[in-house]
Amino acid sequence: MINRLLVANRGEIARRVFATCRALGVDTVAVHSDADADAPFVAEADLAVRLPGNTPAETYLRIDLILDAARRAGADAVHPGYGFLAENADFAAAVTDAGLTWVGPPAKAIAAMGDKMAAKALLADAGVPMLPTWTDADQVTDFPVLVKAAAGGGGRGMRVVRDAAGLAEAVAGARREAAAAFGDGTVFIERYVERGRHVEVQIFGDTHGTVVALGVRDCSIQRRHQKIVEEAPGVLSPQVRERLHEAAVAAGRAVDYVGAGTVEFLLAPDGEVHFLEMNTRLQVEHPVTELTTGLDLVRLQLLVAEGEPLPERARDAHWMRGYALEVRLCAEDPAQGFRPATGTLRRFAVPGVDREFGNLQRAGLRLDSGVVDGSTVTVHYDSMLAKLIAWAPTRAEAVRALAGALARAELHGVATNRDLLVRVLRSPEFGAADVDTGFLDRHPEVFAPLLPADQLPLVTLAAALAGAAGRRASAPVLGGLPSGWRNVPAFPQVTRFSGVDGGEIEVRYQLDRSGALAEWSVSLAGGGTTSDAAPAVTVVEAAPDRVVLDVDGTRRAFRVHRVGSEVFVDGPAGAASLTERPRFPLPTAELAAGSLLAPLPGAVTRVHVEVGQRVAAGELLLTLEAMKLEHPVLAPTDGVVAELPVPAGGQVDTGAVLAVVNPEEDPR
Repeated sequence: MINRLLVANRGEIARRVFATCRALGVDTVAVHSDADADAPFVAEADLAVRLPGNTPAETYLRIDLILDAARRAGADAVHPGYGFLAENADFAAAVTDAGLTWVGPPAKAIAAMGDKMAAKALLADAGVPMLPTWTDADQVTDFPVLVKAAAGGGGRGMRVVRDAAGLAEAVAGARREAAAAFGDGTVFIERYVERGRHVEVQIFGDTHGTVVALGVRDCSIQRRHQKIVEEAPGVLSPQVRERLHEAAVAAGRAVDYVGAGTVEFLLAPDGEVHFLEMNTRLQVEHPVTELTTGLDLVRLQLLVAEGEPLPERARDAHWMRGYALEVRLCAEDPAQGFRPATGTLRRFAVPGVDREFGNLQRAGLRLDSGVVDGSTVTVHYDSMLAKLIAWAPTRAEAVRALAGALARAELHGVATNRDLLVRVLRSPEFGAADVDTGFLDRHPEVFAPLLPADQLPLVTLAAALAGAAGRRASAPVLGGLPSGWRNVPAFPQVTRFSGVDGGEIEVRYQLDRSGALAEWSVSLAGGGTTSDAAPAVTVVEAAPDRVVLDVDGTRRAFRVHRVGSEVFVDGPAGAASLTERPRFPLPTAELAAGSLLAPLPGAVTRVHVEVGQRVAAGELLLTLEAMKLEHPVLAPTDGVVAELPVPAGGQVDTGAVLAVVNPEEDPR
């Protein structure tokens, strides 16, 4: 029996495992880096052991430190979570050799599937269908192809290449990214299937020789080859579903699989099925399988690790019920190439959540989150903040419920992909299950923010009125007077904000003697709304945290949350993050024209140009690594490189100057 379990991971997966452990009466042990010392998963564990340092290489990838932590905490079992060492055969073997129970597949099975080229050969012999694959770039003659990391998963080290000219750089970049994420830079190349669907089968095996399939998930909505929307069961024909189940079980039996695993496939438009890889761990998207089967997969992992056979209910997938959809909320800006975001989560609130980290008894919402209000999002780890999952009797109901909860969520302080997810869920194509891995490339409209541009003036007016109400509420004298009251009113009140893009927004409004809004206008940098074009607005309510406006006869309520100069407004049409500008700003140093600034903290991994070199607009200047991904820094215009203040290997903070490019003068 497992009595004390160490989870060799962090964030929401650690919290997810701890939730099941609490239900079973198993003590929990967390390991944490310095950056994670105050994270929710650390606070929830019964015991926690520090891993000195911040980067994964210093902490969560150190087998010796994790085994020492297990010894110090008195753990008798180790759960690897997913990511980091979850698919490391040496780690599994080291845990077993230390006399601890390993909650995962045998090291031999991990090794067999960890080498993806060897895995393809092994499973092809077992009758699992395969794509054409190469290990030598010189052998590739047909394009497009996909460069993939031989170790690990999650889209790390993956590149689509459409012609021979870009293959060498794609292979080199994939090797660097894979080495940073998994400690192994080996890559291979396989044929890329246009408009293919990414589908996968959850399998489970026990030590008594049973391997079962627990349904199919569709994970086709992806960015950077990483899943962001997943659903179960996938919308498939019964024949395709049966082929997938049979191939997945055959893969599991070929390696005597034990525990939770996922066999991933590419479903071509013609209905052909091709093996992609087998992940020898619990998947990020396991909640959709739990909600459609009613099974607790972490509980099954623990039971199987203790030598118990799979229960009868897990051996029959025909009683699956309803539909479940999951989205991954990530700290990133989709409009900026999914650039990761860092900072402090001022508020993280999702309305209508029925359960956290557990199965639902009826239609509703489940939240698996690694963060709470006040959590700090650092540059050291993956950008995923949480997973929101909806279950309902029908797919359409689940889609609607999930989109509605996301749209109403209050996500303050860090940029997220929330708006993109809502637009994907509400798109007609997704509603019709017309999806594939190229969905986002074909639908640029889903990258637009939920808040329409013509609604921004009302949002900023609400922010200004809430700010004035807050100042009146805290006024030491005459707090009952309307904001801006004068005996002889002459001038409007003026509040200036910066938007997400840094542009200035100026709000002007004037109240009459009763405190009612007499007139208002909003001016945006580069032109915007004027008082002549502004709709008729009546202030129904104006409090520091809530403003209700009657706009041409329709009431609209805005929730306002202020932290210092940061103002977050959530309204019926969408959300906005604003920064109130000081009335008398302090002088700041002026940046040189053509300065390119670091969008987030990270390390400059490579510098591709030299000072004095002529560059063309869009040319790669340097590469910044942050959140385990490489981010290219491109020349904004034709010009000459004037400065490169940060050498390769240098660390930078947000806003640091990475390069200065002097634009070429127009010869005309």
